[in-house]
Amino acid sequence: MKFLISPRIGYLAGFLACVGLFAFAVYLQYYEYQNPCPLCILQRVAFIAMMAVFLVAAIHGPRFIGACVYSGLLVAIATAGGAVATRHVWLQHLPKDRVPECGPGLEYMLEKFPLTQALEKIFRGSGECAEVGWTFLGLSIAEWSLVWFVLLAVLAVVIAMAARRQ
Repeated sequence: MKFLISPRIGYLAGFLACVGLFAFAVYLQYYEYQNPCPLCILQRVAFIAMMAVFLVAAIHGPRFIGACVYSGLLVAIATAGGAVATRHVWLQHLPKDRVPECGPGLEYMLEKFPLTQALEKIFRGSGECAEVGWTFLGLSIAEWSLVWFVLLAVLAVVIAMAARRQ
């Protein structure tokens, strides 16, 4: 079976997907007034990191070993982002009486607490992280993020496999 995708085109497609996802997040924030919670911001950071790796890989156009390195890094970032999104989805599905209280904002936590303590508080989640303000096809923003992290990780693996066949 011959893959019809070259690594460079695959990485470019991943980059464009990440750009589209980030642009849509900005649209939701500024035009639909869906302000991101701390877990949303961490997911955005993961998408931005993936965007950067996809772009560097697309410019580089690596052969098999390079494609494996880039794809491995992309899968690791997608796994971390997916873990944050999974936690976010879990918080959104908690019964109302189990939802944690709203906490301080991300900027405040990063200013006032050591990074490890701030991250611990962020991952614990808060009431604002449990709110579902926007849905599409029955899925919340966090659920869509999880879907996209999985799809982008699969794309990275397919790209590495395509590089092997070339």
